[in-house]
Amino acid sequence: QRRGAISYDSSDQTALYIRMLGDVRVRSRAGFETERRGSHPYIDFRIFHSNSEIEVSVSARNVRRLLSFQRYLRSSRFFRGITVPNSSNILDDDYNGQAKCMLEKVGNWNFDIFLFDRLTNGNSLVSLTFHLFNLHGLIEHFQLDTMKLRRFLVMVQEDYHSQNPYHNAVHAADVTQAMHCYLKEPKLSKSLTPWDVLLSLIAAATHDLDHPGVNQPFLIKTNHYLATLYKNTSVLENHHWRSAVGLLRESGLFAHMSLENRQLMESQIGDLILATDISQQNEYLSMFRSHLDRGDLCLENANHRHFVLQMALKCADICNPCRTWELSKQWSEKVTEEFFHQGDIEKKYHLGVSPLCDRQTETIANIQIGFMTYLVEPLFGEWARFSNTRLSQTMLGHLGLNKASWKGVQREQCGSGDDVDPTFEEMDSDILPQEPRLS
Repeated sequence: QRRGAISYDSSDQTALYIRMLGDVRVRSRAGFETERRGSHPYIDFRIFHSNSEIEVSVSARNVRRLLSFQRYLRSSRFFRGITVPNSSNILDDDYNGQAKCMLEKVGNWNFDIFLFDRLTNGNSLVSLTFHLFNLHGLIEHFQLDTMKLRRFLVMVQEDYHSQNPYHNAVHAADVTQAMHCYLKEPKLSKSLTPWDVLLSLIAAATHDLDHPGVNQPFLIKTNHYLATLYKNTSVLENHHWRSAVGLLRESGLFAHMSLENRQLMESQIGDLILATDISQQNEYLSMFRSHLDRGDLCLENANHRHFVLQMALKCADICNPCRTWELSKQWSEKVTEEFFHQGDIEKKYHLGVSPLCDRQTETIANIQIGFMTYLVEPLFGEWARFSNTRLSQTMLGHLGLNKASWKGVQREQCGSGDDVDPTFEEMDSDILPQEPRLS
């Protein structure tokens, strides 16, 4: 019986993949029956070749079952308990001990997720999220099967693309750790229910699930099937949410809950993830600012709590400039590398280079100063109004110092520290707040 076909185009080294046919089922001893990546955002760059001899169908039907051979191989061996050949992945007790020591301080804002990822051998998202579930008492409260929980987290971690410089599982772990810090804030900790905490941690861990490493405009202008599926609206965020729902259902983690509760969970996780769409930044910020001006946020109200959690996840998603310089600088370099990689692809295939993605005209310093001025400062200024705590002041302090550091880099590069990258100002004015709240 034919179970799959390998397609390889020697003119494009990226075109090696497995195409699963029909209703092929991938089985393993762990009990997985259906191949779960039915909507994997595979991008086949062969479609951009001008050579008329290359004819590639990009319909959703033809690409509905694409699966990286290496990722399947690694996952299936993991669940069967087989060590990957030539692997140096086995960590000794010393490394595991250091990772456990770090988890004892998981609520510290200066938590080094890069170090933790090394100590856990690239399993930071699984280790950290499992620990937080246990720390918040969610396993006991919701009577979760720990094996199903770990299996779910492994699938989540696996469905992040490790080749992405920024949008990968380490970023997801970093956002989850930041979300945990916000959940500990006095206003929230005394008001949130276990249900709220559960939704927050799952949404944080899955908020960029299966991110292809390019942005929404790229998917739209290349007629990617996800853009068509979601009608060019919050394309990536919708895909992250639907991917998370797929893994929740496949893992059976909440199979013991009622159908009504499972559907409510899926819907509310979607609300949280969709809030991270940066194109909706101004809308959420205006609502938040209005609530704070009126002073009518009541955390006894479930809808108000849910809105605050949306804002918390938005903060966690773009909190990199609020970390220490050593951590923030690494994140800045990684996200810029991903931008520039997209720009290189756009140049190669004559697609028109997206804003912030041209390595010939943009610099990390300019991009970061604009990002901090027009997006980060207004958001965290309002968050500090809501939760004026030591953590908020620490974040704003780091933000100011990091912005000053990038201005110093900018002065060294162009002899002037007063120029802010105009790209952010040229973007849709509905996306960006009109005035910075901090200096």
